[in-house]
Amino acid sequence: MPSRRPARALIAASILDSDLGALADEIRRADAAGADRIHLDVMDGQFVPNITFGWKTIEAVRRITDLPFDAHLMISEPGRWVEQFLDAGCDSITFHVEVDAAQVRPALVRIRDARRSAGLSVKPGTPLGTLDPYRDLLDIVLVMTVEPGFGGQAFMADVAAAKLAPARAWLDPAGAGEVQVDGGGRRETAEAIGREGTDVIVAGSALYRAPDMAAELARIRAIADAARTPTLERAG
Repeated sequence: MPSRRPARALIAASILDSDLGALADEIRRADAAGADRIHLDVMDGQFVPNITFGWKTIEAVRRITDLPFDAHLMISEPGRWVEQFLDAGCDSITFHVEVDAAQVRPALVRIRDARRSAGLSVKPGTPLGTLDPYRDLLDIVLVMTVEPGFGGQAFMADVAAAKLAPARAWLDPAGAGEVQVDGGGRRETAEAIGREGTDVIVAGSALYRAPDMAAELARIRAIADAARTPTLERAG
């Protein structure tokens, strides 16, 4: 589980916009390009109006890379399926606070008991205050800057400005845990994201549609880091 803030912005390559017919190669490509982890968007067609893949797919590609697997479960019953995603080899599991509240705490406890990182995500319209009952169990807060369900959407700058820095302060201003942003992560938004002190930028279409993934990833990270450094200095 994360114990302190990373010294630089981390880039999580989301495979949602990759060629899923060549998923193993697409994961290798992100690894070779310098991604810090692989972001896995799991959708069930109920919590969001889209269906992607499940734990069997994750299990099948786990051996492809040593990079951490960061699962984002956009599903209505994470409490029912969390064990399968743990067994598939996910290093961190984040699901949505908007699901039925009865399953939230037990699922977070099971993730923590497995010594993996546990996270909750908030949709653009969900207040950060909904996370308050679970603060003691969170390693990750994932702020959605698009509506969950599809890749390639426009970045909601107002949501980023309203939530990212407060999420950092709420989680632990001294440095424990991670604040992640998912939605519209690309070079054009990296400065705004970095300025708010975000630890992990999820980037999908910006990487997988780039002519040179490694160069694009480096640009996003450099822009975010340049904006993020004053935030880290203030926090220190």
